[in-house]
Amino acid sequence: MNGYEAEPEAAILLNNLGIAEELHAKKMKELEGGEKVRVLLAQALFGNPDILLLDEPTNNLDIKSIAWLEEFLFRFKNTVIVVSHDRHFMNQVCTHIADIDFGQIAVYVGNYDFWYQASQLNLRQKQNDNKKIKDRADDLKAFIQRFSSNASKSKQATSRKKLLEKLTIEDMPVSSRKYPFISFQPERSCGNVILEVEGLTKTIDGEKVLNNMSFTVNGNDKIVFMSSNNAAKTTLFQILSGEMEPDAGSFKWGVTISHSYFPKEHSTYFKGDKNLIDWLLQYAPPKEGENFARPFLGRIPFTGRMLPKKSIFYREGKKCAVCFPG
Repeated sequence: MNGYEAEPEAAILLNNLGIAEELHAKKMKELEGGEKVRVLLAQALFGNPDILLLDEPTNNLDIKSIAWLEEFLFRFKNTVIVVSHDRHFMNQVCTHIADIDFGQIAVYVGNYDFWYQASQLNLRQKQNDNKKIKDRADDLKAFIQRFSSNASKSKQATSRKKLLEKLTIEDMPVSSRKYPFISFQPERSCGNVILEVEGLTKTIDGEKVLNNMSFTVNGNDKIVFMSSNNAAKTTLFQILSGEMEPDAGSFKWGVTISHSYFPKEHSTYFKGDKNLIDWLLQYAPPKEGENFARPFLGRIPFTGRMLPKKSIFYREGKKCAVCFPG
């Protein structure tokens, strides 16, 4: 089993998945949550398994680690079965797509984009076939209604009745998928400047994670912050949301701007014993009630029997109902 090379191979896997060499001798309990996930992924990849089962493998990975994993799986000669929400990852890795819907499994040979195009084409084909059959049935019914009492046309009407009985319109299957829906509708138009940041600096535990950071956010900008230092990104957002004070520098939101914050670590939001509706109403505008909260939960989608459950149930089950009406 190539035992003499086991330790170097393990170290290479860990390094490629973003586990620095100084962490290799630590115990699992000393690692952070995201680091533990990466080590578990390395464990699954280690030893050239015959079948590799991966459940959302790109979670908690940075872009470099995902790119490396894509290349590793592309070159992997054995079987890989993966569940993923990452369309780009599936396009790079998968040779077959197993589509579980309508109470059955349909396998498509190709990547995610091919599956999407083929499944949509199949659906449109069924719809077109049904329309042709319905149009044909309408024509037959019209002929029968018009000539059924006409002696000279009675044989033709009878013949068309038999044809009509043979026509079958397939019931279009109902998808079991649920699609979350998120829509941002500002209460009023934003000004030209959304956010101005000037010289933000912050040191945490002796490490300077932000150093004289400045930028401006304008209307319609969509910005992603990329860094190998997770603390830097989280610290920036905590400062902008008002949860942390900077050591130096300042920031200013536009006068027309309201903002909400979706944090990476959200356990503090779920302290208490409220059900989902009451929990969400903490963040609703004044005087709004249950009829206001239900549509927001339904978009995620939390509906029906889920709503009376306590919010802590979803935190512990890793299904966090975090949505902010703001």
